[in-house]
Amino acid sequence: MKFATSLIQSVPKWIEACTFKNSELIFYIYPTFVFPFMEFLKNHTQTQYKVLIDITAVDYPSRKDRFEVVYNLLSVRHNARVRVITKVDEITPVDSIVPIFNSAGWFERETWDMYGIFFSNNPDLRRILTDYGFEGHPLRKDFPLSGYIEMRYDDSEKRVIAEPVQLTQDFRYFDFSSPLELIEKR
Repeated sequence: MKFATSLIQSVPKWIEACTFKNSELIFYIYPTFVFPFMEFLKNHTQTQYKVLIDITAVDYPSRKDRFEVVYNLLSVRHNARVRVITKVDEITPVDSIVPIFNSAGWFERETWDMYGIFFSNNPDLRRILTDYGFEGHPLRKDFPLSGYIEMRYDDSEKRVIAEPVQLTQDFRYFDFSSPLELIEKR
């Protein structure tokens, strides 16, 4: 925690909160300071978080700032990990950190594709896991479970056809009672 206290004293206006959970340091920062905070963590002599492990997001649809963008960093020199989280809504862009970490391009594309979080100044922000014509973002909590369209190959036309989803059967309702409850007690 000594490290966290000194970091908060160094850049107090960038950090919203700091916690220590499961032996991992977690910083909550304001979205406008993502780029300078990441640059500070990578280049400062006391931090040296030179490895970007992952960028992902979490969707909380009931909150005003619906998404939490999560950055996981590693300092090989100090053998330490840190998690950086920033909260954004559906329309607020997050600054891309590709100029700081080259690997961020791939992670930001994935987060854009799955959640729809826009990363400004990303050099190649396009879909990576879904088709280019895909509508919506599948990891959002409000995305329909059956999707909007389905793709299938048609032998008669010798091509892939995209058509609206049609549910061929009603949803099933299951009886979750235990089979042991159905046996009469003697």
